[in-house]
Amino acid sequence: MSSSFTANHHIMVSSCTDAVRISGSGVRRVKLRLSVPRAALVEARPQQVAANRDERALQVSRDRADDMQAEARAMIRAADASVYSPELLATKYGSSPIKVLGRALQIFNGLGSFALKVWLDRLNGELDRKMRLRAIELRQTFTRLGPTFVKIGQGLSTRPDLCPPEYLEELSELQDALPTFPDAQAFSCIERELGRPLDTIYSSISASPIAAASLGQVYKAQLKYSGQVVAVKVQRPGIEEAIGLDFYLIRGVGILINKYVDIISSDVVALIDEFARRVYQELNYVQEGQNARRFKKLYADKEDVLVPDIFWVYTSGKVLTMEWVEGVKLNEQEAIESQGLKVLDLVNTGIQCSLRQLLEYGYFHADPHPGNLLATPEGKLAFLDFGMMSETPEEARFAIIGHVVHMVNRDYEAMARDYYALDFLSPDVDVSPIVPALRDFFDDALNSTVSELNFKTLVDGLGAVLYQYPFNVPAYYALILRSLTVLEGLALYADPKFKVLAASYPYFAKRLLTDPNPYLRDALIELLFKDGKFRWGRLENLLVQGKKDRDFSAKDALQPVLKLLLGPDGKELRDLVIKEAIRVSEAIILGSVTESFNSVPGPVRTFFFNGNASGPFTINAAEQQSLMELRAQVIKIWGLLRSSENFDPNLLQPILQVLQEPEARSIGGRVVGGISQRLAARLLQQVLRAPETSASAA
Repeated sequence: MSSSFTANHHIMVSSCTDAVRISGSGVRRVKLRLSVPRAALVEARPQQVAANRDERALQVSRDRADDMQAEARAMIRAADASVYSPELLATKYGSSPIKVLGRALQIFNGLGSFALKVWLDRLNGELDRKMRLRAIELRQTFTRLGPTFVKIGQGLSTRPDLCPPEYLEELSELQDALPTFPDAQAFSCIERELGRPLDTIYSSISASPIAAASLGQVYKAQLKYSGQVVAVKVQRPGIEEAIGLDFYLIRGVGILINKYVDIISSDVVALIDEFARRVYQELNYVQEGQNARRFKKLYADKEDVLVPDIFWVYTSGKVLTMEWVEGVKLNEQEAIESQGLKVLDLVNTGIQCSLRQLLEYGYFHADPHPGNLLATPEGKLAFLDFGMMSETPEEARFAIIGHVVHMVNRDYEAMARDYYALDFLSPDVDVSPIVPALRDFFDDALNSTVSELNFKTLVDGLGAVLYQYPFNVPAYYALILRSLTVLEGLALYADPKFKVLAASYPYFAKRLLTDPNPYLRDALIELLFKDGKFRWGRLENLLVQGKKDRDFSAKDALQPVLKLLLGPDGKELRDLVIKEAIRVSEAIILGSVTESFNSVPGPVRTFFFNGNASGPFTINAAEQQSLMELRAQVIKIWGLLRSSENFDPNLLQPILQVLQEPEARSIGGRVVGGISQRLAARLLQQVLRAPETSASAA
């Protein structure tokens, strides 16, 4: 929704703006001047400081209790808010055939003419050539049919399993810029919902809405009791009736599609019901306020993310009062840069916050279009409008990260199997025919590294695969794609070379290195080990990328693998680790010996080693180079861990502790035994070859 709680232009503090001054004698237009009170510096004694601290703590406790009581009263005011129920809609509109018929004819006139044109295109063999034109016409038709169809168009813009790419692109341009409704109706709604006259609530309120959306419109006001500047969102009159009738008709069409249209594999009625539930939730502004509070608690802990607070005393089911946010829409690059800010920095903040939403807590903002993302003068990214939220199932969060790992490894069979965990495919669907399609697309797309891949290219290509096969894209995943695509689109305006996957990869690397979840632990092992060999280059890359994430902890890195190594299910991994530990230890020992040997003067080498150029061990040039490279890589990786900002020498403490366990002592014994055997064999080989070398010299 574009019901942003800000004007399109930046409004500085202490500036003037048109407003409606409310007084006992009436309503009049005045210039509203906002000013920031100056704080006084007071010298306080220690006893006063302690007393003030206790008083502040007591006041915070009181404020929290008052806030909870105000929220409870707001919930009571919204107790009669509508909830989506197909059964109730059928009962209500089944007995009003004339009303239903009138709206049905209006919808049929708009969509029927569009469908006729598409059918004629198919008959004339022009379906592909005119697909872009028809997509534009569908977008315009949805706009004319009103709020419900604007919402449907936005929903379809996230469904690659239902729409070809041309339609996805056009429908994604739908914005909720609809005509406003009369201010008198809005002010009357506020008084009716909050149960008090307007002049007892606000000292002033804007004479006209500063933003209008499909479900409501927003005013800027100043609270009378505190002078706080707020945004007041008021619901559009009669919106429940309009939306209810539309969804009743649309669901009936969905039933017919499920029954008679075989080319659409998804359950259309289920999609309609899911979407209708979300729209009805947006009609309850108390629910939106609670969404904002939950989002603020989870994600506004970062200093560069801002979430406005809710004023529960002035909130009900149809009126929402939020803290006013000064800022500029994220797609207004010139206005942002004029404040000394960088769009790419803000987009990166949005990407990192989105990744936390999607893959950490699973609760995410499902409508992050530019009108709902603001750049504040302080350089923070403000999130607005929490009517449409969604959640990522816990299993899917880890499956998405695993899916990225499989994409990096080009393991298309595993990628295809991931679609079961992601709930794209039912367990009875055979994924073998899908593997070649994935291979054909990704082998071409991954000519460069994954971090250089354009996310929109990835979404479009994957969408083409989904459109051809029996996929059912879950609502949460479609909204994820939309969220990241919007952020990348904003970044591309500022930098055409920007890649959202490159900005996201540090987060994925950090999660793989530090998360103990079994799914991610197995994905990390799969990434690091291939054909029985450890890929040190991959580990180095993960550490380099993971360090770019500000929450990366060197102390936590690789701890999940260590726990698995000593667990009951780690036998196969133990064998691989022991083999690699022997190889690394040998490289370090022989590399150090070789370096020391090369630093010894030539005559001394000749005296002690009978002129052997390779030192005390027989190593050919190729093997020596390989060992030196491995030693250098291991030392480099250790340097990466040590150079972390939060590096702690106690990093080795957990390893030393687990080495005391019986299984760890067994591993240590096997490693020491293996190294001893390798070194002894090399020494024996050197001794046996020494006489031959001497004889040849003689």
